Amino acid sequence: MAKHGKKYLAANSKVQPDRLYPPREAIKLVKETAYTSFDSTVEIHMRMGLDPRQADQQVRDVVVLPNGLGKTVRVLVFTQGEGSTRAQEAGADYIADSDEMIAKIQGGWTDFDVAVATPDMMGKAGRLGRILGPRGLMPNPKAGTVVPAEDLPRVIREAKAGRIEFRLDKTANLHVPIGKVSFSEEKLFENLAAFMEAVKKAKPSAAKGTYIRRMTLTSTMGPAIRLDSLLAQTMNKE
Repeated sequence: MAKHGKKYLAANSKVQPDRLYPPREAIKLVKETAYTSFDSTVEIHMRMGLDPRQADQQVRDVVVLPNGLGKTVRVLVFTQGEGSTRAQEAGADYIADSDEMIAKIQGGWTDFDVAVATPDMMGKAGRLGRILGPRGLMPNPKAGTVVPAEDLPRVIREAKAGRIEFRLDKTANLHVPIGKVSFSEEKLFENLAAFMEAVKKAKPSAAKGTYIRRMTLTSTMGPAIRLDSLLAQTMNKE
C-alpha cells in the first residue's frame, strides 16, 4: 500500500469517506483539499452500471463545457486544399496536409490535445491508428471530430473553448476533467452540470439497472470525494 505524505493526510482528514456529498458541497471541498503548488485539475470519475464488452452498452459522446478547461488546447487538423485554409484561419495549431507531417506523427510526435479530420484525409489519418488510438487522439465521426471542411471552424473553436470527449473504458468507468481548482465554485458547478446532462443523454437504450453506480470528485493528487449520484443527476435543476 502506497504511503501518503503529510499534505495528503491533512487534506484527506477533511473528507468523510462514507459520506455522499451534494454537488456544491463536494466542489467546495475539492477546492479546500487541493494542496499542490500548481493549479490542479478537477476530475470526475464515474463507475457505470454497464458492460463494456457489449456493443449496445457503450457510452461515447462529446460535451462543450461552458467555462472551458482552464488550459490551452492544441488542435491538429488532418485536411488539405480548402480545408487547410479554413483550419488555419480558424486557429488550428497544426495542419497535417503533407506526407512530411504524417511521417512526423508516425515517428511518435503527438504534441497536441485534439485531432480533427476531414473525410478525404481519413485514409491517411487511419494509418496512424497505432500512434493516435492509445492516446485517445484518433479522429472519429461519433465523437464529432471527422467533419466536412466547412465545419472545421466550429469544431476547432469548440475544442479550444473546452470541448471534451468522454467514453466508457474497459473497466466500465468514465474519467473526465471539468476545470481547474482556481475556477470559482460556480464555474465548476456549471461545468459539472453540463457534463452530467451529456452523460444522461448518452445513456444506451440497452442499459439495465443502475446507470451510474458511483461518482467521485478529485483534484490532482488530492483525496477522493464521493458524490451523491442521485443529486448529481438532477443538479441542473438545483
